[in-house]
Amino acid sequence: MNILILGAAGFIGSNLTLKLAKDKDNIITLFDRENANFSHILNQNFSNIVITKGNFNKETDFLNLTKNQDMIYHLISTSIPSNSNKQIAGEIEANVIVTIHLLDACVKNNVNKIVFLSSGGTVYGKTNTKLLTEEMGTNPISTYGVQKLAIEKVLYLYNYLYKLDYRVIRLANPYGPYQKPNGVQGAVTTFIYKILLGEKIQVFGDGTVVRDFIYIDDAINGIINIANGNSKDRVFNLGSGIGKSIKEVIDSIQSVLQLEASVEYIASRSVDVPTNVLDIDKYEENYGEFKTINLTEGIKKTAEFMRETYGI
Repeated sequence: MNILILGAAGFIGSNLTLKLAKDKDNIITLFDRENANFSHILNQNFSNIVITKGNFNKETDFLNLTKNQDMIYHLISTSIPSNSNKQIAGEIEANVIVTIHLLDACVKNNVNKIVFLSSGGTVYGKTNTKLLTEEMGTNPISTYGVQKLAIEKVLYLYNYLYKLDYRVIRLANPYGPYQKPNGVQGAVTTFIYKILLGEKIQVFGDGTVVRDFIYIDDAINGIINIANGNSKDRVFNLGSGIGKSIKEVIDSIQSVLQLEASVEYIASRSVDVPTNVLDIDKYEENYGEFKTINLTEGIKKTAEFMRETYGI
């Protein structure tokens, strides 16, 4: 199968590439920005990958990029939830409008399927506090969530107009190897890294915010199952289905590492919803029981990776 991964050098893209490239029948084109670092993928010496660098914008030659591709994984977003709402018009244009150009090329090149990574953490907003099902109302409180939801609707439209097949994955909060340990996303990964180094960690609010955390290997398995499936359902939540507060996460990391965390609590952020836990019943109805490792085991695996990779 010819596969194009947009955003292939990022956390999820890297792990997806490492998994898909093990199947030698897959010919994979990796696309990311000019300064993207693919070294951890190149070190594996895969013979079935091709790297293309460029910007994701209206000038991108999507017609050439999508030529002869069977499946496309669209993992790119030009923003993240924490810096959303600052340039609303620019964010919508950079993501929604550019994705429309991508879809036009997919239609012209008869791409079989596009798999879009949406956001289970932002599209539902803050009005729902129970387990979130795909059928619940979507009222995002950040432009990040708005642009994700808008792209979902555009995909529906292109399926209606042009029969372009698609799948939407509303992913929870993944963590694990190859996530930036000192970045601005990924509480579990960042906290493990800083606690290992003896650095202070910052928590927005009082630590009672609840999230659905999923280890990256489990997330990748779920993404591939959804991508390869032929279910009549096209929008899927993907998470552990278990909520953990930030305080519980810190306690678990301290217990696993046998280290004390230095925690600074700072002002909460307006873009953070208080509770977000995904219902994964639809996934399990289509693909069977979703067996995920628990948070404790995920912390162990992530810490082991960091010790080996970063020498800490």
